[in-house]
Amino acid sequence: MKPRFAASSFRSRFRLREQDRSYIVLKGWGEIRSQARRIIRERLAPAEPENDGRQTPMRGHVVFIAQHATATCCRGCLFKWHSIVPHKELTEDEIEYVVEMIFCWLQDHAGDLSNYPQTPDLF
Repeated sequence: MKPRFAASSFRSRFRLREQDRSYIVLKGWGEIRSQARRIIRERLAPAEPENDGRQTPMRGHVVFIAQHATATCCRGCLFKWHSIVPHKELTEDEIEYVVEMIFCWLQDHAGDLSNYPQTPDLF
């Protein structure tokens, strides 16, 4: 079963670019998951995140793209799409849920990365 946000025309327009795929190959899935966890802890987990509703750029990092695609970009979207209550610090389980949503979206949308060069020539 697809998540509700998958039917959103806004959410479904997010795509990974070639340089995003190259970045994933360069860093590896373990580092991407680590970065996602750090970003969520710093930008989304606090009870009152700084600049909530505007704290996630639309581009610049694969995790930011996935956050918008999965409606995990701000506390308002977390409440609307995932029923995670605002104005309280995220629990460890909620943090892991968000990271897993992001990670699954990235894996689904990265496609086959086996033929990508492991050099950062797109940066």
